[in-house]
Amino acid sequence: MNSLNICQINLAEEKEKAKTSVQNKGKRILICAGTGCVANGALEVYEKFAELGADVHFKQEKNLSPIKTGCHGFCEKGVLVIIPENDVTYVKVKASDVQEIVESFKTNSIVERLLYVDPENNQAIKKSSEIKFYAKQSRTSLSNCGKVDPENIDEYFLYDGYQALYNILKNNKPEDVCKIIIESGLRGRGGGGFPTGKKWEFVRLAKDENNKKYVICNGDEGDPGAFMDRSIMEGDPHKVLEGMAIAAYATGADEGYIYVRAEYPLAITRLRIAIAQAEEKGLLGKDIFGSGFSFKIHIKEGAGAFVCGEETALIASIEGERGMPRSKPPFPAHKGLFNKPTLINNVETFANVPLIILKDAQWFKAFGTEKSPGTKTFALTGEINNTGLIEVPMGATLRQIIFDIGGGIRNNKKFKAVQIGGPSGGCLTEEHLDLPLDYETLISVGAMVGSGGLVVMNEDTCIVQIARFFMNFTQNESCGKCIPCREGTKSMLDILDRILEGNAELKDLDLLEELAYAIKDGSLCGLGKTAPNPVLSTLKYFRNEYVEHIEQKKCRAGKCASMKTIEIIKELCKGCSKCARICPTSAIEGKIKEPYIINQEKCIKCGACLNSCPFNAIKEVC
Repeated sequence: MNSLNICQINLAEEKEKAKTSVQNKGKRILICAGTGCVANGALEVYEKFAELGADVHFKQEKNLSPIKTGCHGFCEKGVLVIIPENDVTYVKVKASDVQEIVESFKTNSIVERLLYVDPENNQAIKKSSEIKFYAKQSRTSLSNCGKVDPENIDEYFLYDGYQALYNILKNNKPEDVCKIIIESGLRGRGGGGFPTGKKWEFVRLAKDENNKKYVICNGDEGDPGAFMDRSIMEGDPHKVLEGMAIAAYATGADEGYIYVRAEYPLAITRLRIAIAQAEEKGLLGKDIFGSGFSFKIHIKEGAGAFVCGEETALIASIEGERGMPRSKPPFPAHKGLFNKPTLINNVETFANVPLIILKDAQWFKAFGTEKSPGTKTFALTGEINNTGLIEVPMGATLRQIIFDIGGGIRNNKKFKAVQIGGPSGGCLTEEHLDLPLDYETLISVGAMVGSGGLVVMNEDTCIVQIARFFMNFTQNESCGKCIPCREGTKSMLDILDRILEGNAELKDLDLLEELAYAIKDGSLCGLGKTAPNPVLSTLKYFRNEYVEHIEQKKCRAGKCASMKTIEIIKELCKGCSKCARICPTSAIEGKIKEPYIINQEKCIKCGACLNSCPFNAIKEVC
């Protein structure tokens, strides 16, 4: 660490220097360089702006200043390029479009073909502030994502970076900080919703003979389709570090770990850069702000096991053991990492902390509901027009999220259901569209907030397949330590397979439910206890579809191959034999120039014949 005298660090001066630096660099071009946009060519777009913009001068003598930011959230429209000075957002930008954008600055015009088009009225939106996807959100933990260069600590100073840490070190005792977080009502954003301040207080009061305590940031985001924590780590890593440092001071810890799955290389890179920069400035390390408080942060890369999202399995992994859950009690607050009192919160929880300290608890409680204050990030995926990352007040409804922010269902299809909370959550239907999304309400209808994944389904979705998908995921991710989870999820998956193959009986549904409740009651950790939720919720709201699969051998969505029959339409068949020649099981029989037929006993429903027929004489019948 730099030997710089920490007392010399003046945040007000750092902020002013950052402002001056930004002004001198010229017109800011914010280029989304989150993982999704990088995959779509964001780095090439950035390089092109850097190449073409360096020599562009304006009447105000400004150059262009392209900035690689974190995720802007509007993933459906990446690569995103935002010109904040002009309140303009360009979507689906490619490197080949950069020349035209640069030329438009010279004439003070807008490249209209790159603007977002509102699907409701087919109008191009010229002002970023009028895009409904953003206008309907309340961004707090995501407030800096897409606005700052995550690899430049100076840009964090622009938004009062580390001021909250300074304030509490100079003005508050550890117990005061815990009281502020308790008063704010912040609850853990990792899924369980446990009151954050109470957890901090438990760790603060925990005794250790060596006064050694740890803080762990859980960045092991494993839910299919979830990328909330990843986006915060990529887009605003200093906010996470500051939140962890505040938590460490409040609980008496002097060492911390950020546990990130190795599948998040960009997040890991930016966290490493941020830690090095914070240490260089004396904001992490020894005697921070001359207060006597010291805090060191390490990064631990996980192997990508879903079960390591469970706090005791995560601790085992950091310790170098196999990631498997441990019996509780003792809880980590009393006996956690290396048998020391340990605080564990997830990325989004820590990202809320600096703002609560800066703006106060009442500001935070102005968002959300009485029992679930604040905002929550959600990853919108599935059959929806605007997929991406959003942040809304707790208590927002599914209707607001799916139809206002998400722009409704793709291709004007009918909404069928939404899986909320990933493999640990449940399936909600049209009747739940106006329910407030908070912890208690969702639990009452058989779902949960979880980490914040939202998978939207349309009328063409087979609900039994969805249940099978999530059960297959949790069964594969089971660590195998306890029998109910290891064997029970396998048995549930076997029953779902029989249903989809048309080999099940009605009594199998009773067995499926019986197994589900046994697994919930008997499993050691949260993975097993919540694994049956997608099955139980779909049985509750879509039982008729399960029954149709079993009794009528029918999939109303037309997705289950075992429920389909492939037939040749006699009147359209020319007897060309092309389908017979391509069939891998020789199931198509007949003579040249005469209509062919399909031997249903041999047919494996692979669909090869459907694609080969030049006369559209072959069809699927559900």
